This record gives sequence, C-alpha cells and structure tokens, in this order.
Amino acid sequence: MRITVPVNGMDVWKHDFLPNRMAICILAMPRVSVLILVLRMIMVVCVICALTTPIRRRKRRSLSIRFVTVFPGSVLIGASIFYYSSDYFDQLYEFAEYLIDQGKAYVEGLTAEEIREMRGTLTSPGKNSPYRDRPAAENQDLFRRMKAGEFPDGQYVLRAKIDMASPNINMRDPVIYRIRHVHHQRTGNQWCIYPMYDYTHCISDALEKITHSLCTLEFEDHRPLYDWVLDQLADKVPCHPQQIEFARLNLTYTVMSKRKLIELVESKLVDGWDDPRLSTLAGVRRRGFTPRSIRLFADRIGISKADSWIDMSILEDCLREDLNENAPRRIAILKPLKLIVDNYPEDQQEDCFAPNHPQKPEWGKRTIPFSKILYIERDDFMEMPTKGYFRLSPGAEVRLRYAFIVKCVQVVKNAQGEIEAIHCTYDPDTKSGTPGSDSRKVKGNIHWLSARHVQPAEIRLYDRLFTDPYPDSGDKDYKTSLNPDSKEIITVYVEQSLCDAQPEQSFQFERNGYFIADRLDMKPGKPVFNRAVTLRDSWGKNTGTSI
Repeated sequence: MRITVPVNGMDVWKHDFLPNRMAICILAMPRVSVLILVLRMIMVVCVICALTTPIRRRKRRSLSIRFVTVFPGSVLIGASIFYYSSDYFDQLYEFAEYLIDQGKAYVEGLTAEEIREMRGTLTSPGKNSPYRDRPAAENQDLFRRMKAGEFPDGQYVLRAKIDMASPNINMRDPVIYRIRHVHHQRTGNQWCIYPMYDYTHCISDALEKITHSLCTLEFEDHRPLYDWVLDQLADKVPCHPQQIEFARLNLTYTVMSKRKLIELVESKLVDGWDDPRLSTLAGVRRRGFTPRSIRLFADRIGISKADSWIDMSILEDCLREDLNENAPRRIAILKPLKLIVDNYPEDQQEDCFAPNHPQKPEWGKRTIPFSKILYIERDDFMEMPTKGYFRLSPGAEVRLRYAFIVKCVQVVKNAQGEIEAIHCTYDPDTKSGTPGSDSRKVKGNIHWLSARHVQPAEIRLYDRLFTDPYPDSGDKDYKTSLNPDSKEIITVYVEQSLCDAQPEQSFQFERNGYFIADRLDMKPGKPVFNRAVTLRDSWGKNTGTSI
C-alpha cells in the first residue's frame, strides 16, 4: 500500500488493479495521521497502487475502487483526480528503451524457475544470467518484438541490470517488464507487455511531481530500487520523490492477508468485498463508519515506525463519539413484546413528542403516536425481577419514554408458558411535557412504539468476524476462529419516519445502538439497516478487554 503526496496539494489515485488489490483494507493504512490530514482524506487510506496488469473483471473492480474512495464527507478541500498507471504506458516503454541503450536493462531468456534459482538467497549472492551481457542492439530488437506480440507469455522478460551480488534481493536484476496477452480495461489490446509495480511506482510518482510517497514498512526494502530507477532517469523525469515508510495499522479481530480475504470472499464465508464484517474500505463504509470517525481514529493512535496491534474497540469508540454527536435519534423495537393499556380508549390516539437529538434542540422534535396497543422490548419486562432491575415487572411502574407512567397488572402466556402480552394501566396526568407530569417519580424508563403505527424493517446485527483477536497469527487456521454470531438478520418494528431514510444515513436507535440505512438494499417503504456499533463496548466487557 502507498499514499502519494502531489506538490499541488491535490489527491492522486492511481489504479490498474490486480484481483488481490480489491482487498483494500483500512487496517493496511500507515499511521501517519498528521500527514494524511494534510492529504485531505484520511478515509481514503490505502488506495494508491501503481499496478498495471490487466485482469478479468478489472473494469468493475476499478469502478468499485473509485466508488469507495470518494465516499460522502471524505473530501475536505479541493477535488480528487484519478490517475491511472496506464496513462504512462508510452513513457514507461520509452524509458525502458532508454535503459537498454544505457546498458542498464536486458532481455532475459531464462524461465521464471531458472531466474528464481539464480537469484540467490538472503545469505548467498545470485548468479549472472547468461543473457546479461547481450548487446544493447540485440536487446532493443527483442524488446520491440516483445511489444509487437511475436512471443508467447513468459518466453522473455526485461530485467534491470543492477547487482546480482547485492545484499538486497530486490536489487538483483529485478524484472521490469513481462509479456501478457490480455485485454486491458483502458488500453484494450494496444499492449501485450506490461511494466512491473516497482518500475511503475516510482516513475508514476515522478511524472506527477509527487514530493513524498508514503508506504507501509514492507516497502522499505524496495526503496533502493525506487531510488535506483529514478537515478537512471534523472534527465527524463521532472523530480525525484522521497519514499517514506511507516507501520501499517494492525487491527485486532481482523485478517489482513489478501490471500485470506480472497479466500473468505470466494468461499462465501462472507457476503462479498463490501461485507460489513470486513475491514475493506467498501466494508467499513457499508458498516456505517464515517470519514470523521476514521480521521479521529488515526489522530488518536498516532504515528509509529514499529509494528503493533491496535484494539478494534478504539476504532469503534471513535465511531460512537462521532455518531453520538451527529446521528439523529429514532426508536426501533428489536424484540417486540405486546403491551396493552387497559384503561386507554380503544379508538383513541394522541401525539407524543421526542427530540431528534437530546443535545441539539435546534434539530426540532418528531411525533410519536400513542395508542391502546403498544410494543416494548422483551428485555424491558421481567416476570421475576432481579435485584436492581428497574424496568417493567408485575405490579411495578415505569415511564414510557416521552409518554405516560404505566403499571403492570397482568401477564398473558401461551400454552408453552411463553409471555405473549403484558396488560397495564396508565396515569393520564403523567404525560411527558405537560404540567405536573413530573409530580410522580419512577426509576424505570423504557421505549415503545404504537402497534397501529409501526413499520416492519430488516435489521442486520453485525459483530466481529472472528472470536480470536489475532486470527491469522502463528500457524493457526484463521477459519477456525470465525464468529458464528457475527451476523444476525431480524425483522423489527421501527418508526414510520424511517421509511424515508436515505441510503447511508445514520441513526441512533435509542438504547439499541447506531445503525445505517443499507446503501444497496434500502428501498422506499422497505427499510433495511445495518448495525454499525453498539452503544457501549459490550464486546470488551464480555471478553475482559477494554479500550
């Protein structure tokens, strides 16, 4: 992963993505919060990839990457520009010919296996290829014939001529061009040779006048090659960017390996690259994480040059902090239990009023109808209450939030002994907001909805994908720690106003958590919400961990 900083202050996103680059992860971003804030978009964290190889389904993936990198609220100033590495194919080819003329590159005739064997090891030097001293004219002829499509895939590659005895294996005559007879999503069939990442990365940066290329630590050993290529082209490119490496962000309860992410998706262990349980950009966006929450997260964890693990609860707490301030309040009954107000007229209803945000009176109030038959949360009633239980129980009184005080007078059960309904009486002089309503004090306060006015909705309760905080560490099989309860789909009752929610609009469902209207499945009159995060860190409480 890398992030590039152009001198004009505008974001530049380069992508001609390989399949595994669809696994773009928030957890792979470098912890460089101050620098990233200068870049304007902390939410678009690990997107800059100078990959050039054509792939199947590449156009759809490329469009998906563009979509997730420009999600609402992420841009602070200016405008984003998308650059593609394929924009520079002509120049990259010309530079390769220049390197051949200068004796800095040669066409290799060995097979991939032979190249690997002669490359050496970390403790032993490599061996020169028998083709290393091929004359420049012959190399040019072969390279141009490669470009003309005369050879099949793999017959030849172009290698940089550096030092086969270098202690850095990346400098042992790396491959900079290979043959691939594949249709490209932007250049069609114009090319059948494609530049490699390490060669393209630095040249693209230089052509775009990038000042600093911010990479994760695994690119540290590639920096000498980055510099070498630009040094050879010093008279051809406008500048020499500086590559700087930082520790990538390792989040607990996640996997970062692209191979494992691909396996999760292709094995259908998750619902695609935008599954809200994944830490891909598409996934966290669909889950409900906001740009502000991730900027706050990056600022909170700071910058590091050493690998370490950050607990997922810190990221979740940043989202809570953002949504607590900015999410409108609504009511949803996740586990409905019928409550019948015996002394309320059958054919009567009246309006109660609830604030859209308790700390923001300027947001106004909304109307919640009250009637004889209501729904409350099943967890808000206990037939045999434990010590300290202040919600509804036989003979006990509670306040229906924004409405009246009620007293439980009867419990109705079915043949299996399950509670089907609660009968209560209400005190008409205790309606919230009316004179004298606070003359009586009760400890319990529960939310409710009128059965006559509710709207059914689908809610997806997402939790962490793994039960192990380090699912892919050591020799463990990460699939054995998949959380069987990481996704639960339930049908609930919500306020009718939520039918008009816009896709990706966030709410706090009072006492139940923060939810986002699903961007794909939310339809008028058929609401679908994803739980972004609970109101409190219940996971840390259950596992004994904390922020």
